[in-house]
Amino acid sequence: MASVLDNVAVREAALPISFEQYHKLGEAGIIPQNTELLHGVILEKTVKSPEHSWLVQRLVDWLRDGLSSGWLVRQEQPLTIEDSEPEPDIAVVKGSAEDFRRGHPRTAALVIEVAISSEAIDREKAEVYAAAGVSEYWLVLPQLKAIEVHGTPSDRCFGRQEIFRPGVAIKPTELPIGHLSLTELFEE
Repeated sequence: MASVLDNVAVREAALPISFEQYHKLGEAGIIPQNTELLHGVILEKTVKSPEHSWLVQRLVDWLRDGLSSGWLVRQEQPLTIEDSEPEPDIAVVKGSAEDFRRGHPRTAALVIEVAISSEAIDREKAEVYAAAGVSEYWLVLPQLKAIEVHGTPSDRCFGRQEIFRPGVAIKPTELPIGHLSLTELFEE
């Protein structure tokens, strides 16, 4: 079945919503919980496979074990960015949980998305993360056993992109943490 949004004329006529409207719709129970806002459009989040959950947990453990106080590792929690409110698999932000009691972070030092069935949407999010000044965006590609690292945000794009595979260890440029072995991350 073709989607109405496949029609360019219809897509251009669609009215985006703000994150304030998105919150009100959620609070009223009009939209389901498993959504996120991207460029003013409400998207249903994909179902997480066991492999997705396993990789996210390994990355969260590495970050929480290695980071000093003053850094908060957020798992599947919103970032409020202009006309978007994505819920990245992992976001590392400066501060403590109490700092975000009244509002979601608006940027992060590191955002990580694990792309098993969500690669197209996760690639679309790169523009949103760059616009928010996210220092580094990691796109984990398990099928390729690779991590695509995007850095040097400027306007709505990242100026640097590198792909890393097993046999190397990487670390976020902005975070005081040790290296992550891709061989260990992707081991079977």
